[in-house]
Amino acid sequence: MKKILYLLTMILASAACSEQSRTLYVDINAPAGGNGSQKHPFQHINDAAQVARPGDLVLVAPGVYREYVDPVNAGTEEARITYKSMEPLGAEITGAEVIKTWEPYQGNVWVCRVDNAIFGDYNPYTTIVNGDWYFMVPNKHTGAVYLNDRALYETTSLEECIKGEKYMGSWEPEWSVYKWYTEQEGDKTVIYANFQGKNPNEEQVDINVRRRCFFPSRTGVSYITFSGFKVDKAATTWAPPAAFQDGMIGPHWSKGWIIEDCEVSNSKCCGISLGKYLDPDNDHYFTNKYVKSPTQMERDAVCRGQYHGWLKENVGSHIVRRCHIHHCEQTGIVGRMGCVFSIIEDNHIHHINNMQELGGAEIAGIKLHAAIDVIFRRNHIHHSTMGIWCDWEAQGTRITQNLLHDNHKPDSNPQAFSLMSNQDIFIEVGHGPTLIDNNVLLSKTSLRMPSQGIAFVHNLCMGTLEDIGSGTAFMVNGNKEERYTPYHIPHRTEVMGFMSILHGDDRFYNNIFVQGYPVQKADGSGNMGMIMQQGNTDAGTYVFDDYPTYDEWIAQFHMEAPANMMATMGAHFGHLPVWAGGNAYLAGARAWKKEACSFVNGQPVQVELVERDGSFYLKTNLYDILGSFQGNMVSTETLGKAFEPEQPFENPDGTPIVFDTDYFGNNRSAAIPGPFARPAAEIKVL
Repeated sequence: MKKILYLLTMILASAACSEQSRTLYVDINAPAGGNGSQKHPFQHINDAAQVARPGDLVLVAPGVYREYVDPVNAGTEEARITYKSMEPLGAEITGAEVIKTWEPYQGNVWVCRVDNAIFGDYNPYTTIVNGDWYFMVPNKHTGAVYLNDRALYETTSLEECIKGEKYMGSWEPEWSVYKWYTEQEGDKTVIYANFQGKNPNEEQVDINVRRRCFFPSRTGVSYITFSGFKVDKAATTWAPPAAFQDGMIGPHWSKGWIIEDCEVSNSKCCGISLGKYLDPDNDHYFTNKYVKSPTQMERDAVCRGQYHGWLKENVGSHIVRRCHIHHCEQTGIVGRMGCVFSIIEDNHIHHINNMQELGGAEIAGIKLHAAIDVIFRRNHIHHSTMGIWCDWEAQGTRITQNLLHDNHKPDSNPQAFSLMSNQDIFIEVGHGPTLIDNNVLLSKTSLRMPSQGIAFVHNLCMGTLEDIGSGTAFMVNGNKEERYTPYHIPHRTEVMGFMSILHGDDRFYNNIFVQGYPVQKADGSGNMGMIMQQGNTDAGTYVFDDYPTYDEWIAQFHMEAPANMMATMGAHFGHLPVWAGGNAYLAGARAWKKEACSFVNGQPVQVELVERDGSFYLKTNLYDILGSFQGNMVSTETLGKAFEPEQPFENPDGTPIVFDTDYFGNNRSAAIPGPFARPAAEIKVL
């Protein structure tokens, strides 16, 4: 009997395995009514998404799929559901429709009328971009008009559209003369567009009509692989941290997605969302109800998230890799809480927020809140308002082996119209441990750090360190209102405590700091209403001159005497210590006055990033100047623990790190400053 039961079990298991290994086919050119077989493929990806089961492979033929794909079923850790383009980038999922009914209106302006039925229950041309932490005048719609895959600039009047004047806030003002304007006329959306002499009926002209492209409508649809697609032109909404976070692609509060080898472009707001679920009781609370500050509601979002299942077992652990993400106007990748334990690697992200039509505190190539144990590695990010922004709870976060450059406004722009500061990396109001190592940072500001618990190791920096000791509090009615932010059980999401930012608790080892840009008056825009420095254009760690060493800091507690709370209160709320060693300061960059082992040389330095035949090379004489100078090898033991969470600077699995490999992964036999173990006059960095 036992043998029979065993055989039956094996047969059932085999049948289940067979069921889990189906291949479903999709082809936009197939007749309607297919069954997903190779002979009779589905016509739409969403048809397959309604029936795909764990273990299934959905193969999508080349073509343009004008649809919203809403995956219904989750895969499992052992049997993922995979959606794959048969040809790399051959299958395109778009949120747009082509318009070929344009009529001449006046001069270079044409007009079309679109039946509102095409939009369903979401009309992008009546929906305004707005929400918590949005700082610009809310007068832009989530809709957009595209001419040959480039978004036109929206105006607030037909007269502006007809004039077609340059918008000097744009990072590409020459393109900003292409305009559009919209209004409602009964059951029609009327769109006027200035095509600057082009005939839109002879060009590729789209308007976005759908909010998302590949994104489950419900939470918990886990273990999906999305591979090799082109995704573009969706009418996504503004995605702040205490709200549902929209994106053209996203796992929607689930676990274990892989998004790989995709091209993602022209999202009105965000390209990929690894972000927050919809909590109706805390969704744009400040914008809708006014009476509580958005900072308070971010704290509420963290605590409510715990109640709603924000645990390592349920959410996060995604991979976004080898994607080309560009021309989105809020972020390339966004995420609050749902991004935890993820890996973001080998992506090319560029031209984010260059139109400067949208502005607020959620704009960057990558913007994550609560990037707990998230690894950013080998990404190339450039020509964006910011490169990588880790806001709140950058605990166990590692930013390593990335190339970032030109993440600052053009010199021709009078100010940051999006009301945001520009930098390669921004770590905001976190308690650490945050590890930044082996990066090439070439923008005017390398690191903005109104935060604490940061280790900065083996980086090359052409820019400055900003917001040291500032940027963490508001001044309200003469009172300094600190932002209390959470820290967590190490390698978990459960909250351990809340604390304001004391500043310090930072480590700088074996970096190269170069005064890569002229010392001049800094741009003071982008302070988000906080108490911030007026700007700093001098490179180097000298900005910590007023901070204590560890010995100076610990001496305040008089360990030899009985504990005295009142006597140590000043130390409890004062700056934390700083450590530094083995850094090189070149071409005028200035060292922390308490650094014992450093190299300082004021002679001119060449550091030039050159693009040649699709590759990037760093041409430099750095190593001629450095000579034989080197620091000491750095490890988890060297860095110690971040103060508040008392967590080491270690791998997500708790194993220690030795910084004996460089930007390329090459072995580092000696602690030469900077990210390269093998010095050369020309280094291929990408």
